[in-house]
Amino acid sequence: MAKKKKLPLAYQPVGFVLGWAGGALAGKAFRATWKAIRHEDDAPDALDADRRWGEILLAAAVQGAIFAVVRSAVDRAGATAIQRTTGVWPAQDKGGRD
Repeated sequence: MAKKKKLPLAYQPVGFVLGWAGGALAGKAFRATWKAIRHEDDAPDALDADRRWGEILLAAAVQGAIFAVVRSAVDRAGATAIQRTTGVWPAQDKGGRD
């Protein structure tokens, strides 16, 4: 796994906005997915005493997968947009783009 690089200062505000928007999008996607899987409006959390282990772990796994995919897609789209507008990949090091 590659070491995470620090983004340039100019990209940080863009990254913040994209991260916030991505989190909101991922939350909506998770709620819709959970409703489709279990036909329930609310997913269980770890402290829900009325839910079984399996339900809680399934909800956590689905939520984690959705958030990871959305975050990666948003990060990649933001970096691509920055490269198109500035000509520089935002996480570029001396060796070039990874």
